Amino acid sequence: MVNQQPVIDIHNLNHYFGKGELRKQVLFDINLEIDRGEIILMTGPSGSGKTTLLTLISGLRSPQSGSCKILGKELCGASSAELVQARRKNGYIFQAHNLHHSLTALQNVQMGLEVHGKYSPAEMRDRTTAILEEVGLADRVNYYPDKLSGGQKQRVAIARALVAHPAIVLADEPTAALDSKSGRDVVNIMQKLAREQGSTILLVTHDDRILDIADRIVHMEDGRLVNNSVNQAA
Repeated sequence: MVNQQPVIDIHNLNHYFGKGELRKQVLFDINLEIDRGEIILMTGPSGSGKTTLLTLISGLRSPQSGSCKILGKELCGASSAELVQARRKNGYIFQAHNLHHSLTALQNVQMGLEVHGKYSPAEMRDRTTAILEEVGLADRVNYYPDKLSGGQKQRVAIARALVAHPAIVLADEPTAALDSKSGRDVVNIMQKLAREQGSTILLVTHDDRILDIADRIVHMEDGRLVNNSVNQAA
């Protein structure tokens, strides 16, 4: 049996903000491998580098030194066009859902397909409607964000991230603004859909209530990965 290459394969990754005298190192010698279908939670105090690492993996930022291979493609030194291609391979769920308030739930989710440029209008509508049903919003497809609860908005954000069946789902504090039940519902939906689609999940969280969904928990402090262990509670 051939060993599969990790979906996320990071070695000796360093990252800096600023230039010249203001240059400050924010990530130090990060080494992390994540396989297909794994659910990994990343914990750590605010300012420890979790979101920075997530944005480098996603292609939202360009890695500066070391190696950051995502789905076999090296992002360190990648061109803008290559980073755009990398972003199309993942679904990113922001902490504040980042929905467009002038668009309905259906239109917001459809944006997750439009960037690929390979679906007909009918296909986009069918796939979008289907995934909104999956996240329990069949009766809210034509609602605007200001008519949705916090939990419903985050479900729309999950649907938008997963509608194109990405290989990797990256989530930055997706339960931070939600109450306990809504937070659990959102995570369960994400876990179920990702399992069905065979996606890998990397989720940044401060929420101890959802640690049980993880295959592994990685912990960051001061820009360093200080723990990378199998989750005994899973």
